[in-house]
Amino acid sequence: MNVMNYNGYAARIEFDAEDEIFFGNIAAISDVIGFHADTVEGLKTAFHEAVDDYIETCRKLGKEPQKTYSGKMMFRVDPDVHARAARAAELAGKSLNQWAEEVLATAADKSAA
Repeated sequence: MNVMNYNGYAARIEFDAEDEIFFGNIAAISDVIGFHADTVEGLKTAFHEAVDDYIETCRKLGKEPQKTYSGKMMFRVDPDVHARAARAAELAGKSLNQWAEEVLATAADKSAA
């Protein structure tokens, strides 16, 4: 998977072999914002323009542009998983939050590679 980053926004990049273009969509926001180009350099420019246009359009509409996540996560896990994670955190000398953040970051980095 290929990812581009600009001004706090990220996009997953794909290639359409039939149309011979690169395309992407800004990730992690509910608004659908896509862009495309037939060269890598053109794609970078299109991505930057898409982000800048999104921010400007939100400003004109009096709407706050969506940004990246707050960092607060609430989810439920099996009690046994919770206990094992808490134990692993304690053995690592970390709080459960610190330990979970490291584990999630490692997993996210592997999936983005």
